Amino acid sequence: MNNRGCRIILWRHGQTAWNLERRFQGSTDIELTETGVAQARRAARLLASLKPDAIVASDLKRAAATAGELAAITGLPVTYEEGLQETYAGKWQGLTHEEIIARFGDQYAAWKRGEPVRRGGGELETEVADRAAPLVLRHAEKLPDNGTLVVVSHGGTIRTTIGRLLGLDSHHWEGLGGLSNCCWSVLGQGARGWRLLEHNAGTLPEPVLGDDD
Repeated sequence: MNNRGCRIILWRHGQTAWNLERRFQGSTDIELTETGVAQARRAARLLASLKPDAIVASDLKRAAATAGELAAITGLPVTYEEGLQETYAGKWQGLTHEEIIARFGDQYAAWKRGEPVRRGGGELETEVADRAAPLVLRHAEKLPDNGTLVVVSHGGTIRTTIGRLLGLDSHHWEGLGGLSNCCWSVLGQGARGWRLLEHNAGTLPEPVLGDDD
């Protein structure tokens, strides 16, 4: 991709009940809470001021509803992509943080050490990046010069996508902290590829509640 001053805004969905309960969502299709809808509405007003050219979103309800708030303000259509869904985490999905540690302690510890782990028998983080990052780039290719793409997705998928687009070794992706609900990160084009311009932006600091904390 030529250096045309494009930006990619990776925006995490609003709050869900499972975020509050610290249940691992993965690809489970959980809806936004009322607070989550309000977060999306507030963030959408801020993001609309960045004059996005295109919106692409995970087809899971929590991301689709978040994207819908920005679409309502900007009038832009939303393209839904299954490839932007959150990491599939098999038997971990639906369990609380404590239940995962109790039942899958060794697996959890290995994941936290940065080892490639199929959490709950699910996807590797590198496999998530394999499906999500090229998809984001494909949509970015269609932008006009100095254009802005908003990608509405999930904490884990956004982190792996940023890591891949920055060219970081997967072991170092953990160095990118998680995103709070309805916060976003911004990538811009530099002379040698994509650069991280902002991370977990959008609000005063809020705790990260999610699969990635």
